[in-house]
Amino acid sequence: MPSRREFIQRSTLSAVGLTLPLPGVAEERARAHGPVPRGRHSFLDLLRPPDSVMVQAEGGHLELRSVGGGGWESGQTTVTAAEVSDALRVTLTAPSASVLRVHLRWRGDLSAIRLLLGDAWERGYGDLEWRGFVPDRVMPWYFSAWDGEVTHAYGVRTGAAALCFWQADSEGISLWADVRSGGSGVRLGARALAVCEVVCRAGRPGESAFSAVHELCRRMCASPRVPSQPVYGHNDWYWAYGNNSAASVLTDARRIAELSPTGPNRPFAVIDDGWQPERGSAGKGRGLWDRGNEKFPDMARLAGDVRAAGARPGIWIRPLLAPDDAPEGWRLPRDHGKLDPTVPEVLHKVAADMARLRGWGFELIKHDYSTYDVFGRWGFQMGAALTKDDWTFTTGSARTTAEVLNDLYGAIRAGAGDTLVTGCNTVSHLSAGAFDMCRVGDDTSGKEWARTRKMGVNSLAFRAAQQGAFYGADPDCVGVTRDVPWAFNRQWLDLVSRSGTVLFVSIASDALGARQRSDLRSALDRAARAQPLGEPLDWQETVWPTRWRLMHREHMYDWIGPGGVTSVP
Repeated sequence: MPSRREFIQRSTLSAVGLTLPLPGVAEERARAHGPVPRGRHSFLDLLRPPDSVMVQAEGGHLELRSVGGGGWESGQTTVTAAEVSDALRVTLTAPSASVLRVHLRWRGDLSAIRLLLGDAWERGYGDLEWRGFVPDRVMPWYFSAWDGEVTHAYGVRTGAAALCFWQADSEGISLWADVRSGGSGVRLGARALAVCEVVCRAGRPGESAFSAVHELCRRMCASPRVPSQPVYGHNDWYWAYGNNSAASVLTDARRIAELSPTGPNRPFAVIDDGWQPERGSAGKGRGLWDRGNEKFPDMARLAGDVRAAGARPGIWIRPLLAPDDAPEGWRLPRDHGKLDPTVPEVLHKVAADMARLRGWGFELIKHDYSTYDVFGRWGFQMGAALTKDDWTFTTGSARTTAEVLNDLYGAIRAGAGDTLVTGCNTVSHLSAGAFDMCRVGDDTSGKEWARTRKMGVNSLAFRAAQQGAFYGADPDCVGVTRDVPWAFNRQWLDLVSRSGTVLFVSIASDALGARQRSDLRSALDRAARAQPLGEPLDWQETVWPTRWRLMHREHMYDWIGPGGVTSVP
């Protein structure tokens, strides 16, 4: 039972390749490659018009010609790249074309670059790592380039109107902006599309690569939405896997309250999948969130009971799952089992569902699956294609998919009001500024340590830089169960609790011994208080960093153990 996705769909997660840890440290790697240029010699400034622009349209590729002043055109299709407030704003007009993508290319000598790091479309899937040049590698949203001494960083500002990714090689940098509407070209008509705003940052001598990435994240998001105090607590998925009830939720709430420190910042007790009508024995109510099932007879009362137990109530929802009686016009053409977020009535339903959960008294709402429900693919399957070709939304192809997602996230935010919102399986760069927290990695596990190591450790290491710059970063749960050796999981607990990110645990009653209680009390006490952002120190040599700077001290972890890596499918 390795993940929610596999639990519900009985599908097998495709293997994602991982490199093995390499010996040595970054400086040794640099020496092995010989002398490298310093500082700006390896920096390519993108705050200038690109050297070439190409537009992919449904009728063919258009090579645009420069008309000066940052403008490029081919017939009625134009692209402008104008510098505004420390960024380069890219704008597209195409009144008669159906546009798929815009490609901008900046030429320059990047031969001094040794390693590159990109981000992910939504969550990380254990596949994030520093690598050498792979010219066709898709690096969503932003990337960093290390020349052996300093780290340069490039990206687009959050909230873009296109789904953007980067590619880099020794001769230059490419930005691809996917402006499709679903899997078809967008038809803008008379309006101009503000595609994205490009930012870049030259590395500084003496700063770490992690600091450089964090500073870029801060530069990309002008208005992050971050919880006012640290978020920590319990989520019941990794011990119950949907086999939960009002009684088990109250038991979890009392336990997490008892293990947590006293004080005003109370822990959360989050009810995950399992409370909604479709999960009851009757099997009806799919896509409805207006009541609980027979195991959850009174949701408002349960929220109050959790609060009385000393915890703050939280709840899970899948907002785009179509109810059985949803009108045909509400359904996504690509998959009639999902709701189409371009339909005004669907956005109204989503906002109303969120408002209802808030009205019941839930103080945290975790919404899930929306990226998969729109695209039909998980992040590790998306690549440059993102979704299958030749489909669009019910209301037509006048808006880009990024614009559609921004509208959906706006409806979720509006319905939730001042309730904390966590996005899970949401597009990370569009979530920034909209949601208080975001799951930065795929599911960890209460069953398999190998999965927690792969998804949890990797995602925390390579996306912790988003903490506080975009939102509160949630690296997912520590599953306290008898199936995972505590020698490993207590290290994961220790790391997350010291990292300055969100900490959730999932505790099975039969796994809670004296050692677990002691470790949990210490970790929850740390997580309840603001901590400095943790930094992986050996992340350029391994996908599972073992050396970390946490709370102003260096810590070492052993994710593998003396027996080596063991993983049984």
